[in-house]
Amino acid sequence: MVGPISNSLYSRDIEVRFGGGGVGPVDQADADADLMKQVSVVDEPPGLDDVVAYYVEHHLMPADAQGDAAHLAMASMHAIDFLLTWNCRHLANANKIQHIAVLNRRLGLSVPVVTTPLALLSEDVP
Repeated sequence: MVGPISNSLYSRDIEVRFGGGGVGPVDQADADADLMKQVSVVDEPPGLDDVVAYYVEHHLMPADAQGDAAHLAMASMHAIDFLLTWNCRHLANANKIQHIAVLNRRLGLSVPVVTTPLALLSEDVP
């Protein structure tokens, strides 16, 4: 059983599409909107750019993926339990788990579980 889950959200450039980008059923859009009401937005902490640079310097992320590095840094610096992403190249990637853990521990940061939203769906969801 997983403990309490943070319900915080961060993105420098966030685009939220409710109900599948306008193609889903209206009731799904309403459910998505209700879910987002429970999410708070967290601020950029001092030192964010330094952590992003550290990730790039230590080859966790390529220099052109600084947005991905910023998302990981924000989740780590705010001790957010889960970072949900569809980005399996730079973030939700089994080959990155240990590297993330080592770098974050060196920095004294928490290590979020980085996974896709699909991995957190209930087994009861069709």
